[in-house]
Amino acid sequence: MSLHRGNQYLTGLGLILALTAPTCAAVEFESYGKATTELRLFTEGAQFTDQSYNSNTSLSVEPTLFWHWNDNQDSLSFKPFLRIDQHDDERTHADIREFSWNHQGEDWELRSGIRKVFWGVTEFQHLVDVINQSDAVEDIDGEDKLGQPMINLSFVKEWGIVDLYLLPGFRERTFPGKQGRLRTELYVDQDQALFEAGNEALHTDFAVRWNHFVGDFDLGAYWFRGTNRDPILQIGTNGSDMVLVPYYEQMNQFGFDAQATLDSWLWKAEAIWRETDTQRYWATQAGFEYTFYAIHDSNADLGVLLEYGWDQRGKDANAIFQNDVSIGARLTLNDAASTEFLAGIIHDLDYGSSSFQVEASRRIGNKWKVSLDGRFFSAEDARDPLSTLGNDSHIQISAERYF
Repeated sequence: MSLHRGNQYLTGLGLILALTAPTCAAVEFESYGKATTELRLFTEGAQFTDQSYNSNTSLSVEPTLFWHWNDNQDSLSFKPFLRIDQHDDERTHADIREFSWNHQGEDWELRSGIRKVFWGVTEFQHLVDVINQSDAVEDIDGEDKLGQPMINLSFVKEWGIVDLYLLPGFRERTFPGKQGRLRTELYVDQDQALFEAGNEALHTDFAVRWNHFVGDFDLGAYWFRGTNRDPILQIGTNGSDMVLVPYYEQMNQFGFDAQATLDSWLWKAEAIWRETDTQRYWATQAGFEYTFYAIHDSNADLGVLLEYGWDQRGKDANAIFQNDVSIGARLTLNDAASTEFLAGIIHDLDYGSSSFQVEASRRIGNKWKVSLDGRFFSAEDARDPLSTLGNDSHIQISAERYF
């Protein structure tokens, strides 16, 4: 992040945290966190120039500092994040994942500062998750997010929970650099980012969300107005290099998510309608998870997942999930070491491409956790967005130390 971008990001933060200066003698403090060593081993040579490595090591640290007082009605949390990467300068980065004050009233709660908010119920794609920007140098699955400055006022009523969001300041998506793997053929030059909003990254976004339990159903709906978190990548230049330049439009987005728990079945659905100056479209992700409990009279549970993702734009979509079937299985041993396995395959019905993912993790004692992740790509059609990752199949080994 450049100094100019960083100043834009922090401009609204002082105003938000000005609301967070209560004084109280009985303040309790907690601290914890984790440090992670990560090794990626790529199964093939690099697809593009400047990617001159088949293995990559990185280190990350994520501490959490937590204060609470006033009989736990007030709390302040601070969670910074830092990664140092062996090869990719863009992946070496720091972020404030969370720095927020929370105050609880009788039937309302005020949360102010930098926070992460997750919306969504499906496994393979989170269409409705719109508040936080993706930290795309961390991983390509969109699950790692940057902290977002916000004021969030939440009301708890008999007919549901209503959340109002004021989001001052926009976070640009991170992308792998020129030397990074898991990138597009032309690397993304974030320093040339363009915005539809006249005040660029200082634009203030708004959102309102309702969610409620109705019998076996957990329902949610929202409206978001602000800067599109998914940039349009336009061709530009950086010296003698052809590059991609992010362009961030303004958008209206309506979203809906539902989850039904019916015995061993978990039915899930997400849908959005998005409107910008250049396009209007629907997109959905829906499916189910069925769990076999105590398989073979053991403590282990096996969940089987099936989902389908559809985008009205079809092959014109810049998204991976435009007509895709996803199948997976999750094995949880329910042992003292919290051993888990997850495997899944995503098949594109338009292009015939596939991506296979496997994840396994296990705790070692009280301080360590080891993980093994694999991502394998098969894409022959050059028009398929997945084709740029054709040579980036890899295995990732991680060791986390908790403190």
